[in-house]
Amino acid sequence: MKPGTDPIFVFRKWGLSPFLLLLVCALALGGCARNEVHRQEAYVFGTRVDVSVYGNDPAAARRAMDAVLREFDRLHAAYHAWQPSELTRLNEALARGESMEVSEELAAMLRDAQAMAATGDELFDPALGRLIALWGFHKDEFAPVVPDPAELQAVIDAAPRMADLVIDGRTVSSRNRMVQIDLGGYAKGYALDRAAAILRQMGIANALVNIGGNIIALGSKGEQPWRIGIQHPREPRPLATLPLYDGEAVGTSGDYQRYFELDGRRYCHLIDPRSGYPAQGTQALTILVTPRPHAGVLSDGPSKPAFIAGERWREYTRRFGIDHALRVAADGRVEVTRALRARLQWVPGSQADAVVD
Repeated sequence: MKPGTDPIFVFRKWGLSPFLLLLVCALALGGCARNEVHRQEAYVFGTRVDVSVYGNDPAAARRAMDAVLREFDRLHAAYHAWQPSELTRLNEALARGESMEVSEELAAMLRDAQAMAATGDELFDPALGRLIALWGFHKDEFAPVVPDPAELQAVIDAAPRMADLVIDGRTVSSRNRMVQIDLGGYAKGYALDRAAAILRQMGIANALVNIGGNIIALGSKGEQPWRIGIQHPREPRPLATLPLYDGEAVGTSGDYQRYFELDGRRYCHLIDPRSGYPAQGTQALTILVTPRPHAGVLSDGPSKPAFIAGERWREYTRRFGIDHALRVAADGRVEVTRALRARLQWVPGSQADAVVD
């Protein structure tokens, strides 16, 4: 435009009114809105939850994140292990030797958890709710007290396990009245899969969902993949960082979140069913699940038997088809699979002490 030219005259010359100009400018600005990360946080499943969406539509991101957090609240209320829920009603029925008709969703979760427990030699078994309760981990705040050995032995002798469940359609019963189901090591992974499904249904292509260290990625963050840190189990820093690509999920089992210390010994919430005591051989075990159906669930449950197995951890990750894994042993040694090492960027001061296939 030449200096001194009347802008209204110019727009009228081209057949545009000042009002239409404003509309065109608004559309242009909307089309060039800046991509950024939108985040919401909450406290669900006894841990911090973080939902991040990358895009240029804050309103759409907010609606999707709200929908995810509502779903988390629903799952938390429906399947809580010790506050009144459908799951506690089922546990009460099983303790009385009765069967109960459950929701289709819960029946499917129980069948899946039953198969997962069998694959892992029942080292991690959601039927061990009584042991978890005896150790006090069925509370938001727990006291540093070792349970009565006789009570522990009574549960060990009864040997409750997911294989005791009989699931006939939606009707669930148990051959063993000592079965008490706790889906705490399964539900976070299930929630990740539900979150991914909701986000995709609502048109969100790029997002990251973190439920207390269980994480699933959708798409990317612009031109770069999402990047996360693997927590050092004894220091307030990451061991390494890791790029996550579309459909990948990560889960960590560690002795540094829900635990207490007594007489210099750490007792965590991951109970070894063979002894009735918290597992001692591992500080943390992280697995990366490459894109596949139910990646969220696979990032949660399968890390538990590998954690409890100690030196045999790699055997158990293989059983679930997981090639990317890292273990921090009780003495601080870091062991990592060759596949995962190729993806890691170590933080200064950290390195692998052993690489396994």
